[in-house]
Amino acid sequence: METIAARSAEREPRDGVPDIITTPQALATYADALASGAGPVALDAERASGFRYSQRAYLIQVRREGAGIALIDPIAVPDLTPLAVAMRDVPWILHAATQDLPCLAELELYPCELFDTELAGRLLGRERVSLGALVESELGEILEKGHGATDWSVRPLTRAQLRYAALDVELLVELRDVLEAELATAGKLEWAREEFDALLEFRPRERGEDPWRRTSGLHRIRKDTGLAVVRELWLARDAIARREDIAPGRILPDASIVAAAAAMPDSAQALGELPEFKGRGQTRRRADWWSAIERARALPADQLPRSSGPSEGPPPPRTWAGKNPPAAARLEAVREGLREISERVSIPVENLLTPEFARRLCWEPPAEISEQQVQALLRDFGARPWQVELTTGVFLEGLLATAE
Repeated sequence: METIAARSAEREPRDGVPDIITTPQALATYADALASGAGPVALDAERASGFRYSQRAYLIQVRREGAGIALIDPIAVPDLTPLAVAMRDVPWILHAATQDLPCLAELELYPCELFDTELAGRLLGRERVSLGALVESELGEILEKGHGATDWSVRPLTRAQLRYAALDVELLVELRDVLEAELATAGKLEWAREEFDALLEFRPRERGEDPWRRTSGLHRIRKDTGLAVVRELWLARDAIARREDIAPGRILPDASIVAAAAAMPDSAQALGELPEFKGRGQTRRRADWWSAIERARALPADQLPRSSGPSEGPPPPRTWAGKNPPAAARLEAVREGLREISERVSIPVENLLTPEFARRLCWEPPAEISEQQVQALLRDFGARPWQVELTTGVFLEGLLATAE
């Protein structure tokens, strides 16, 4: 999540900036205080996204009434068992929980109950749901962005970084209290609880069978040989990035991969003459990139990747009108109904119902269109009870109105 500082870069947390915990003894001491504290735990994690290949946590921030704020270095203290035990039966407060839950799980930290302040803001229809925006709108505090682009893997961390990190959790409990009251007033608290409960089972999406197909600019490559170059360069880059724990884009940008596939150089020298491959870093790895291109060029025709990869669901909706006109009509009708509900309850459409669920149901509706069938399918897809209740009528109307 973004890192923030309040009012000015000089503001201190109310209890000061704590020393970073770097020893098992210090962790055990704080864990004892945490277990004796009161109320929920405010929690945050800092990663080095954009700098490192892994999504591991490089700093953990914790705050609980009676225990104060702790800044924990999980690199220096990788065994956080005392912390996990102290928080075992304590509700968590996170902001944008899906960003932090995976790296916390890597450290064997799992919530028994949680409240996501960003998701609460979305359910309340707030247009701006960053931590800074919500703290300003709900608590009246002015927060400034700070070290959001910081490489948190670098040691030692500066005092300024630690101050900003501490402020990330200082107001989370107060923010939760206000948002929870507003959800109750709006009649959305039970909806929020269903969403928070679902987050307890959150797992990041798998990369899929062909993750290289998400290369930015891939649409520019039309020939199968060019796609093979993209694939082999992507795989070579991914292997280096994983081995050296460097963000892939820092090793070879997507734009360089696409440029090589479009130019189709016939030698390492020709590759080096491309503007995207003239930097010092690319010169050092030119042999790796040329080997990848040679592998792509040597592939027989029946092993070249095709322009469309393996399907994991319905095709992109923009193609439906030509491929399946009835499905396109169903989707348009359902989308319009979902937009109307979204405006009525002041919840973004994507939070009202995962768009993929609507696409899957409209592309291949049940043979017998009934309330029970629609509800069963939505539940199977993963829709929560409040979402099923709100949207079933829209699907019934849309599917029946466009039935052949």
